[in-house]
Order: sequence, then structure tokens, then C-alpha cells
Amino acid sequence: MEPMLPPPAPTDPVWASVVAAIYFGSFIATGIAARAAFGWLMRRHGVDLEDVHALAGPNRPSRKVFLLGAWRTED
Repeated sequence: MEPMLPPPAPTDPVWASVVAAIYFGSFIATGIAARAAFGWLMRRHGVDLEDVHALAGPNRPSRKVFLLGAWRTED
């Protein structure tokens, strides 16, 4: 009886590109869907991002946040 091992992984560069497209594409698609859903909810309730920031009030302290690989101070 032969062992039931999986076949070796393909080494074709095109296959690597397909896997990368599926992997990164799923994250991009999830982000686009989340952004669309968030935008739909914001429009449905008639709220803008400026309104959300105004809820924090003028005495809200600025804070350091990490965004896309860089630290910045949030105003």
C-alpha cells in the first residue's frame, strides 16, 4: 500500500502569481466591501465623518496613531 501523501507544491511562477492574487485580492475585496457598507450606513443615518469628530468635542486631546506604517499625531 502506497502512502497517501499530498503532491508536491507547484513551482510555476504563474501559479505563485495566482496564489498571490487570490490572497491579496481577498483582503482588498473585504476592504472595499467594508468601506461600501460603512458608507451606506453613514449615508442612511445622515452622518458625515466631521459629525463623528465633532462628537468628541473641542477638549479631546490629540493622540499618536499608527497608520500605514507611519506614526502621526491625530488632530
